[in-house]
Amino acid sequence: MARAAIRIKKGDNVYVLSGKEKGNTGKVLSIDHEKQRAVVEKLMVVKRHVKRGKNPASPEGGIIEKNGSIHISNLSLLDPESKKPTRIGTKVLEGGKRVRVAKRSGAQIDQ
Repeated sequence: MARAAIRIKKGDNVYVLSGKEKGNTGKVLSIDHEKQRAVVEKLMVVKRHVKRGKNPASPEGGIIEKNGSIHISNLSLLDPESKKPTRIGTKVLEGGKRVRVAKRSGAQIDQ
């Protein structure tokens, strides 16, 4: 199965285009390239019930909140200048280095 290029990276600020969290923004914490999903800070929060002693992170047990994942197709990068959703393009600088640019404003995303 061919893998599509994922243009969103860890640390990017993204806008949610569709789904339960539509219209919200957040920072990407991690990306799963196999499933094409991203974990975004404070979005898609799910609750898990944990038994006492089973999890070293919470030895007393209880209800734990975790960040769920969102499919990459439902995310759009935020333009660094206008703070609105934008598509992503690439540009080659002198020296052969490729950088990502925002299609909306032409601003360079990678520093």
